[in-house]
Amino acid sequence: MTSTRFLAALLPLSLVSSALAAVPTHTRPAAHVNTQRMSDITRVLASDEFQGRAPGTPGEERTIPYLIEQFKAAGLEPAGENGGWTQTVPMIHTQLQAPENVSVSQAGQTTRLNFPDDIYMGTVRPVDRVRIDNAPMVFVGYGVTAPERGWDDFKGADLHGKVAVMLVNDPDFEAAAGEPVAGKFGGKAMTYYGRWTYKYEEAARRGAIAALVVHETEAAGYPWNVVKSPAGENYAIALPADAPQPVLLQGWIQREVAAALLKKAGYDYDAVKRQARTAAFKPIDLKANLSADIPVKVAQITSRNVIGKLTGSKYPNETISYGGHWDAFGIGPPDAQGRTMRPGAADDALGLAAMLEDARLFASGPRPQRTLVFAAWTGEERGLLGSEYYAQHPLFPMETMVANLTFDTLQWNGPVKDAVLVGRGQSEMEDHLAAAAKAQGRYVTDENHPERGLFYRADHFSFAKRGVPVLLDMALAGAYDMVDGGRPAGERWLTSFTTNCYHQTCDAWSPSWNLKGAAQEAELFYAIGARLANSRAWPQWNASSEFAKVRDQSAAARGAPPTRKGERGR
Repeated sequence: MTSTRFLAALLPLSLVSSALAAVPTHTRPAAHVNTQRMSDITRVLASDEFQGRAPGTPGEERTIPYLIEQFKAAGLEPAGENGGWTQTVPMIHTQLQAPENVSVSQAGQTTRLNFPDDIYMGTVRPVDRVRIDNAPMVFVGYGVTAPERGWDDFKGADLHGKVAVMLVNDPDFEAAAGEPVAGKFGGKAMTYYGRWTYKYEEAARRGAIAALVVHETEAAGYPWNVVKSPAGENYAIALPADAPQPVLLQGWIQREVAAALLKKAGYDYDAVKRQARTAAFKPIDLKANLSADIPVKVAQITSRNVIGKLTGSKYPNETISYGGHWDAFGIGPPDAQGRTMRPGAADDALGLAAMLEDARLFASGPRPQRTLVFAAWTGEERGLLGSEYYAQHPLFPMETMVANLTFDTLQWNGPVKDAVLVGRGQSEMEDHLAAAAKAQGRYVTDENHPERGLFYRADHFSFAKRGVPVLLDMALAGAYDMVDGGRPAGERWLTSFTTNCYHQTCDAWSPSWNLKGAAQEAELFYAIGARLANSRAWPQWNASSEFAKVRDQSAAARGAPPTRKGERGR
């Protein structure tokens, strides 16, 4: 919740009074968010000393003690394993070396593919070499099997030992009005079926040796320079030997390369895409074979989540969790200016700074009735690994977690008039967002780039999959209506950041940042957490949400029968 002084700067006096009345007096912060402190934390985390904060590197060894120091300074209690501040996350780290061969044989010709300009790949298997010898390539449309939507791109095709080539996003992403598939997968709003992570997982379930997603900037939500930013590096949660294994090789292929493969097989790329938007689509044998011989540097590493808490005064076993990720992309190839460190300042050092400010505000006032948990996750940039490991090995039960609020990539372009909602239609958390934004004098805007699938791309998703209602605060979700310059100014910032600096060396701290907008986001999530932490509310998923049934299974742990928004009064 904003302080009286901050609200007065934004709202007429009558609205200030009503806004403050919306939250009990004892939940108000003693002071508002301190933008200088946010800037200082971000500056340190994004400094050269931290080397881009990649897991398992000297950058992590500097990051973890600094975060523990900041958690202590904010007034938190340790909430990690064995009474400490951290949770260990076992990972493998792989780094592709210079490929000795990546080629496609088709129509009697062998064509070498350039890595990483024609094709980008990585492996999350603990192997010292990737060898694929003439594996048949099969185009499988969007690579989706969704019985509940009457959709199956595979039609029983045997993919064992083959390479699955798939389109990015959902089958209805480019559908025109009147096409049968239009709206079946949310239209422009990406479902989880549109995410590359799902596509890799589905290919592995079907026995494929490799999976390649065709890159198109609009459908992916980011250009090729973002695709290749990991530079052949990958992380994964370490799996037992008897666990189902991922594909041996996974990655992206440029549209032009995929179109050429289809053309040589006798197909037109655009015509095939139209066909793939129909339920009648059948996999296409590309009459091509992929070969690869790539050395891999592999290491077993132990990374860490940092976790703190404020124990609730009345309901300590009920939790509201806040989170953000501490990792960035470490050291990579030099850019045009020779810079190699990708510091991850906005993504997500600034998000962690906002979370720490919320922790400080809560700790400086009366103790909330419910327990508040604050976490800095590892491995988000490599597939939500830290939060996913936590969700598999929770230190606080998911069944009695009221909600999760996640900060991931805040903007530094100044104050805004609106709050952007990611993933409309999921839960009652949207009502809490609207109420808190209104108290700040802001209104709610839906994400204007739903095709980017942001609801499935941040650490909150690890909690949503376990039924915990969630909210994501992410500046990449849409162009803000800026106080100075309106929506056009917001679009300029968003376009510039995603095109030039997202996961790149220029996502760096600057003393010229205007963090008033980031402070608004921190205060917004503070207000939502304060309301939930001092109430008996259990936000519900909407009946139409895919996560409602998961939450229903644990209703007894919360002492109430399952009730979903949209089903009341029945």
